[in-house]
Amino acid sequence: MGFWRGFAQPARYAALLAGGLPVLAFPAPNLEFVAWFVLVPGLVMLRAAPTGREAAIRGWWFGAGYLLAALYWLTPNLGPALLLVVIVLGAPWTGVGYAAWRLLRGRPSTGQALAALLVLPSTWVLIDWIRSWHGIGGPWAVFGASQWQHPVVLALAAAGGIWLISYALVAANTGIMIALTATRWLGRALGLAGAALAIAAGPAAFALTAGEYSAPATQHVTLDLVQPGLEYGPTARLAAETRLTLGLRGSGVRGPTLIVWGESSVGYDLYADHAVLRRLTRLSRRVGTRLLVSQDAYGPAGAKSKVAVLIGPRGIEGTYVKTRLVPFGEYIPFRPLLGWLSQISRAAPANMIAGNGAHVLHAVLPGGQGLTFGVLICFESSFPDMSAVDTNHGAQVLIYQTSDSTFQGSWALAQHASLAAIRAAESGRPAVQAALTGDSAAFDSRGRLLAWQGSAQRGVLRVTLPLLAKPVRTPFSRFGDYVPWFAIAVVVVSILGATDTLGRARRLIPH
Repeated sequence: MGFWRGFAQPARYAALLAGGLPVLAFPAPNLEFVAWFVLVPGLVMLRAAPTGREAAIRGWWFGAGYLLAALYWLTPNLGPALLLVVIVLGAPWTGVGYAAWRLLRGRPSTGQALAALLVLPSTWVLIDWIRSWHGIGGPWAVFGASQWQHPVVLALAAAGGIWLISYALVAANTGIMIALTATRWLGRALGLAGAALAIAAGPAAFALTAGEYSAPATQHVTLDLVQPGLEYGPTARLAAETRLTLGLRGSGVRGPTLIVWGESSVGYDLYADHAVLRRLTRLSRRVGTRLLVSQDAYGPAGAKSKVAVLIGPRGIEGTYVKTRLVPFGEYIPFRPLLGWLSQISRAAPANMIAGNGAHVLHAVLPGGQGLTFGVLICFESSFPDMSAVDTNHGAQVLIYQTSDSTFQGSWALAQHASLAAIRAAESGRPAVQAALTGDSAAFDSRGRLLAWQGSAQRGVLRVTLPLLAKPVRTPFSRFGDYVPWFAIAVVVVSILGATDTLGRARRLIPH
């Protein structure tokens, strides 16, 4: 009976709605500025809870609201199972709820204010980091990704990855909350100072690193991203891509150094269908450069995988097999237990075969120019560690191939393309996304937008990327996920401190 009474509490529904507000900072609403204060309504609901237990429950509802708004576009694939997913993945926000109640309730003291500025951002970052593990689901809608169109803020990604942007955003929201509720002027001043420091961190990092990016480019690489749009069936799709690619010969401008097709651009097994492979090889010779295509087909043994294939005038020159598969779309986690989901939704009827990790490809481009690039497929653009592997293996450019045809008309397309800006800033490498149906985009090594082609457009997006003689090694490339590890240390220390305080309080209570 008590369980059902929990659904009759208006404050919990208010927390659910407050959890959905931060998604307004992401594409397509793209109100990115609200990210600096949009958590305040949720923090109000959490600190006002009558007990720590109720605050934790409201935090759970807040997290579920956040994920439900961020992942709504999965409804056609998962159906009612989406509610189960967001309820499970929203559970870690109980930590945010309890921490907000413990440190911000009433009129927070100066000590509580200082602790909140450390603990609340650390708790949020830890949640984002844990749910970014592939086995749990992956890092979609990490809060820091909302700042993708601000290269000044993206300088924090170069310093500490997307995690450092999330940390700054939550710290700014916490500081504003403290300034509104602290008892003493010192506490209010501390809140304002914390918010100001978080907001100023990006511009400071951008200014301090400007010299590293100021060297003139020693060479350029021109990529043509082929976007044919929705074409039903592999034959029609291949014909449209071939037509667009051949059209580059008569464009009257200097040809590209690499032509990139989107994910699932070739619906044939190139190792078994030799006629299609010969056709693509001849196409490479006719346009005078390499093609980077994406094979999506069942092999002779009945297994399916997605493969990026580099094709030159003599055939296949390199491949990469997609490693991080889309949960429920390309495989069902714990299929023996959750396989029934494929019967009530469009979840994967069978698991695809995954590759064995990120690695770079090498291409000899027109004029003898060599290019080392990392290629990742679709969902893999959301994983910072995969692009970091490619960067550390010498990638000069990051290339993402995607389709996104399932999610036409939703916010997912723009959100997906925007992730290339984050990966570019983290790695200090230009990054592009070639989409079968949109959105295709290109960013320079600081995450600045160079070109964009939406899902309503068809054709070829050409972009010229400057390459430095000595590419920048960002702190994130060198040191990796040190921000989440710092967050873990803060959370552990705060838990130990809270446990010790409760223990001493109980010992002081007379029997």
